Amino acid sequence: MEFKVEQEISIIGLIIDASFIVQLVMFSLFLASVVSWYFIFQRAAFFKNAKRDQLVFEERFWSGMDLNQLYKDANTGQSRAGLELIFKAGFKEFNRLKQQEKIDRGAVMEGTQRAMRVALSRESERLDSHLSFLATVGSTSPYVGLFGTVWGIMNSFLGLAQQQQATLATVAPGISEALIATAMGLFAAIPAVVAYNRFSASADSLYSSYETFTDEFTSILHRNVHSSKQSKSE
Repeated sequence: MEFKVEQEISIIGLIIDASFIVQLVMFSLFLASVVSWYFIFQRAAFFKNAKRDQLVFEERFWSGMDLNQLYKDANTGQSRAGLELIFKAGFKEFNRLKQQEKIDRGAVMEGTQRAMRVALSRESERLDSHLSFLATVGSTSPYVGLFGTVWGIMNSFLGLAQQQQATLATVAPGISEALIATAMGLFAAIPAVVAYNRFSASADSLYSSYETFTDEFTSILHRNVHSSKQSKSE
């Protein structure tokens, strides 16, 4: 009487028994997935807070509140990023230049706009922070997983060539471990791509709002400097 012993194949066992190259691929994809998920949660919280701070500051700014008082409140309170820092940079430079004697209005506005452009550039860097990593993981992980798959299948067929009797059970473990590398590549890539597209849209929306505020604030300061110069001349 012949007894057939079926060997149970588990995913953990396939990973442990995989070749070194395939294990290295799997570890790299696992590490990339963990880091990308950390950035996903970090960026989600960042954009949520940035949108909230934008709405709060815009409500205070357009409420008719005195700009000097708004600037004092921004300096005494906890400084937030976004519109508040752009406002502080522009208003500080505007007051500094306006107090100087024998300086024309064009120079005042040029220096103010330059200060706000620098602050706007810094905010753009903060909005795009870590997004390049998510884009890299999303674009390269499937190919890394495919490399592990090709390597695993190649090893399976090399081992099959050394067997006198070829059966499906002989190549099944090697092909299975190779397909795990592909699955891990997709598992790392899909969330990274979705998060990158979502966060890129959020970054573009916030940056557009920052640019609009910068233009509107520039117009307000432009009217202010002209009215102050005109009152002094009278």
